[in-house]
Amino acid sequence: MQCKAGKPIGLIEVRRRPGKPTEGLMTVGPLVVRCALGRTGTSMLKREGDGATPIGDLRLLHGYFRADRSPSGPPGSRFRLAPIDARDGWCDAPGDRNYNRPVRLPYPTSHERMARQDRLYDVCMVSDWNMRPAIRNRGSAIFFHIARPGFPPTEGCIAVAPLAMARILPLIGPRTRIRIHR
Repeated sequence: MQCKAGKPIGLIEVRRRPGKPTEGLMTVGPLVVRCALGRTGTSMLKREGDGATPIGDLRLLHGYFRADRSPSGPPGSRFRLAPIDARDGWCDAPGDRNYNRPVRLPYPTSHERMARQDRLYDVCMVSDWNMRPAIRNRGSAIFFHIARPGFPPTEGCIAVAPLAMARILPLIGPRTRIRIHR
């Protein structure tokens, strides 16, 4: 399903919650929603495995959804959302030629499985962090996805509640940037 009505929001802003470096407040036009950030907070010097959400502007490129958990099809979005299947993965091995790229499983080096048992990637939007070109050890798989209940920290991604994601997706488009503040 594609959402075409109205102009998409150009900028999403994420600010850390006072006293809670692993949580943020995300402003999407008129909406302000709680979000989970990396387990070590935010960082201007993002490194692979440091658990930090990178400070700066990220552009959302495309997304994935769990078709097996979405009987009515993909959620309403201006993005192309591809269904996730059991063979989808994301390479997080800095020395691999497919570092910070989607891969097909089984894959011989370190990777993340996209078809997770939890619901984190029921909707998963891919950001352009460290994509063109992918620089070794600068961080991989910085996604905008569903948060765990209670908003525990992520490994560096930005995560929101399922209802918030459903409200945000129709408001954003391929030119939308997410600005993560200090």
